[in-house]
Amino acid sequence: MSGKLILVPTPIGNLEDITLRALRLLKACDVILAEDTRQTGKLLKHYEIVKPMQSYHMHNEHKVLQQIIEQLHSGKNICLVSDAGTPGISDPGFLIVRECLRSDIEVECLPGATAFVPALLKSGFPTQGFCFEGFLPEKKGRQTKIIKLSEESRTIIFYEAPHRLVKCLGQLQPYFGGQRQVSVSRELTKMFEETKTGTIDELIEYFTNHPPKGEIVLVVAGKPDKD
Repeated sequence: MSGKLILVPTPIGNLEDITLRALRLLKACDVILAEDTRQTGKLLKHYEIVKPMQSYHMHNEHKVLQQIIEQLHSGKNICLVSDAGTPGISDPGFLIVRECLRSDIEVECLPGATAFVPALLKSGFPTQGFCFEGFLPEKKGRQTKIIKLSEESRTIIFYEAPHRLVKCLGQLQPYFGGQRQVSVSRELTKMFEETKTGTIDELIEYFTNHPPKGEIVLVVAGKPDKD
């Protein structure tokens, strides 16, 4: 009888943000697939969990996929975690889930931490409809994507690296307009958590003078309806 693949969300910063169910399954599984075994090792050590770990990240997921499927077919229960948050959300996960479904292997997904939800709620922008874009393309197709999204009426959510935030806001500015409302959350759940909300022009000035650190979630208000 085949084992089960279990997607386990892990804290995005504060180690208390993990569920009792997640801890139970991490303790009970046979193998943990980790985006970075060093990062996951810190979490496991904190909760006194000792389990074999195997690297599973964007650079090796195609190479090790079949080996993992064979382990599942042999009856092993495997937990998949990312460095932070829910695996599969701007992190590896989609490929192995798809292959499990094709191979008739059960997939279980736990609810839990993900960075864009608190950032969206803290923005004060409408939440009844929104689109999550993750990271914009770094080069090819980036401008085309930005132009397309400038017409989006729903709240838009991006992930961005801190050293690219000001540049990203500057790229949005010509198409979204300098007065479009945006909200930037960084270091969510951590000691120096910060959320700044204002116009694109205002936040370009602010973060130029106060270079940000930590993981960034950028929330952009949708295009206003025409009167």
